[in-house]
Amino acid sequence: MQTKETPRAEQDTAGSQAEQQGAEQQTAQRLRTIITRANRLLGTTETGRAADLPPARLSVLLAVEHRGPLRLSQVVAHERLNPTMLSRVIGHLVQDGLIVRSNDPDDRRSAWLAVTDRGRDLARQIRAERTTAVQGALDRLNDSERASLAAALPALEAFNEVLCEETR
Repeated sequence: MQTKETPRAEQDTAGSQAEQQGAEQQTAQRLRTIITRANRLLGTTETGRAADLPPARLSVLLAVEHRGPLRLSQVVAHERLNPTMLSRVIGHLVQDGLIVRSNDPDDRRSAWLAVTDRGRDLARQIRAERTTAVQGALDRLNDSERASLAAALPALEAFNEVLCEETR
């Protein structure tokens, strides 16, 4: 029985490809861990805790404040919450005076969500606290690390766009 030996160059190429795939997998895992941890650490702010805003409510409030007024269907698509869960979240936000819900005069099946002044103030305070936390962490890095992060921002923004497209 004859065995065909793989030429050394083919073995090197296959090994190199496997190493590359392993490195890419490790990058994906590290990036996921960093994003998850940063999200958890930045997700809870003093103002958010004081307002008793769980993550889903906070996310909806921030989306409506940033992009609003929005149709209910747009919030469903953006937040990827099932309609029943979103209905509960919106009910709490309306009850707390953070958003208002109104019917669309042209389509009675559709509803609009808009942030109230109180909701806008709360959202801005939470964003300010998050920015302060990020700035505090940046201040603790050296110049080279800060420059590396700044240089990586365009790639991270592109990554975020691709991730948003893939999870739709």
